[in-house]
Amino acid sequence: MFTLRSPSTLGLLALASSALLGSHSYSEREPTWHSPYQVVFSPDGTTVAASDRTAASLWLVDAAEKRVVHRIALHGEPTGVAWAADGQRVYVSEFGAGTVAVLDPVEGQVLRRFGVGKHPEGLALAGKRNLLLVANATTHNVSLVDLENGRERARIDVPREPHHIAVTPDESLAVVGNLLPAGRANQPDSASVISILDLEGAVYLGDVRLPPGSTAVRQIAISNDGHFAYVTHVLGRTSVPSTQLERGWVNTNALTILDLRTHTRYATVLLDNPVRGAADPWGIALTPDGKTLWVSLSGVHEVAKLDMERLATYLSGGLPDGHPLARPNNHGTDNVWLRIKQDPKARATLANDLAALTSADLIERIPVAGKGPRGLALSPNGDLLATACYFTGEILFLDAASGKPVSSVQLGEAMEPDQERLGEMIFHDATKCFQHWLSCATCHPNDGRVDGLNWDQTQDGIGNPKNNKSLLHAQHTPPMGWRAMRENMEVGVQAGFSFLMRQPEPGEVEAVQAYIRSLQPLPSPYLNEELELTDAAKRGREVFMSEETRCSKCHSGIHYTDLSAHDVGTRGRLDRSNKFDTPGLIELYRTGPYLHDGSAATLREVFVECNQENRHSRSPLTSQQIDDLVAYLLSL
Repeated sequence: MFTLRSPSTLGLLALASSALLGSHSYSEREPTWHSPYQVVFSPDGTTVAASDRTAASLWLVDAAEKRVVHRIALHGEPTGVAWAADGQRVYVSEFGAGTVAVLDPVEGQVLRRFGVGKHPEGLALAGKRNLLLVANATTHNVSLVDLENGRERARIDVPREPHHIAVTPDESLAVVGNLLPAGRANQPDSASVISILDLEGAVYLGDVRLPPGSTAVRQIAISNDGHFAYVTHVLGRTSVPSTQLERGWVNTNALTILDLRTHTRYATVLLDNPVRGAADPWGIALTPDGKTLWVSLSGVHEVAKLDMERLATYLSGGLPDGHPLARPNNHGTDNVWLRIKQDPKARATLANDLAALTSADLIERIPVAGKGPRGLALSPNGDLLATACYFTGEILFLDAASGKPVSSVQLGEAMEPDQERLGEMIFHDATKCFQHWLSCATCHPNDGRVDGLNWDQTQDGIGNPKNNKSLLHAQHTPPMGWRAMRENMEVGVQAGFSFLMRQPEPGEVEAVQAYIRSLQPLPSPYLNEELELTDAAKRGREVFMSEETRCSKCHSGIHYTDLSAHDVGTRGRLDRSNKFDTPGLIELYRTGPYLHDGSAATLREVFVECNQENRHSRSPLTSQQIDDLVAYLLSL
């Protein structure tokens, strides 16, 4: 989800060019990158719909002949895709435009648009209820849209940045993946959660917490009986110094299984093996018979095939007596599957076992020809697998029995990457990392922003984790890091290669630096319809600029930082200094938790619970002033 244009620019591009695209045409507009994001088969399996994030388009591909049928110009940055059960409509979320487009796949035309949150991501349909569910990422809620009139029946709050939604076959529940952790990062259980919604009453039922250190939650699949949900995500060991990459000490990549009958986490298994990471898992697709699960491993350009029939048996303690793993090894020690056979509750230890799936021959990892496979879909009969290769602009088709390539369809003109696009590709490429455990985007997902976690970086000593920072405007806000240990962004990128990645090839460091410079802020969803401050935010601006609070003294200039370190009374027991870098405030609404140690889950906590002796805000504020100040800061 990394783009080189702002959403507003893409929207204007789509509008300006729509007149040039006939309903049966897919001729090129101006040269641009093609970045397929999500792919979904039509209910009859004849057509694949693919959203193209950077070219503001939806592509419809003939699944039998492997050719493009339509290219449809859209607004914003197309993300989620959903087909109506009868195949007569396709729904596409338009990130940045605040709409969902309703398309006629036969004519290749946009029929209407539904207004939703400003930055819609994943979509799901509950056709029997006549509902479209939309994940509004930056406002942290889910829209329930009536398909008849296009109006919202409800908007349900969830913890943080919902990106994907799945609906149970009986349409009783919706399962929502929150991309990032929502709470304080200095808590031992800090992790993303999966939210459960009751569609009958249109209410939020609660959350299932993933293992500590979980973030970057991507796609979700649900078993045909509605019993289990399957979720891909990253699983970090945030208390381990970040240079200790070997054998997954710092970062692993996981599949979590949720029991939807009890609303609990059933098991978490690692997709890695002991010497090779499966970085940045993304798409997920379950065969109709539930026996095989496919996962796209975006960071390492692979797809993984899991034997779910045997995995389910082993997870319940059903490892056969005659299996080689059903007895201790020559050293007299057992293995995780034997422990689970003896006590199924031992499956809780799988989240820390890199060898579990490999040792039981439950996973096969298959390299693909394209770069950055993201969205993943299976044909309704389970024979054909399609994946969206984001960086090579193509849809790959694989035989779902063997994983062997069948064909590929290039979306538009394939272009040689310029320096910024090359930097974007390197930023997301975990094969540049030792043993492939992570990419730059693993810790900076979502356009180089934050992962919501604290990490123990070694440049300021070991044992004092710091909250992850966004890379937006990093070139304008030196020095780098909470302790200002890196002179500027350029030095920080070089250090990242030195400590976390392999020796860079000529030009790679400069390309990543160019990509970071290309990142642009999104207009805050807390602005009004005219993208101006609300009345509360205007009052908050007065508080911010006042001589009493002196907020603007340190948070000065167009990036809201004086580029200096200050003591604002937030030193913790693990810290080795009183002073910390003054962060810029642009896009503050999406960079929580706040302060150097992530100890403030919300901006209000910054001024109420974390403002000892009024050292951060220099004068006591009333409750109304705090509310207004927060409204202003969220608008930046």
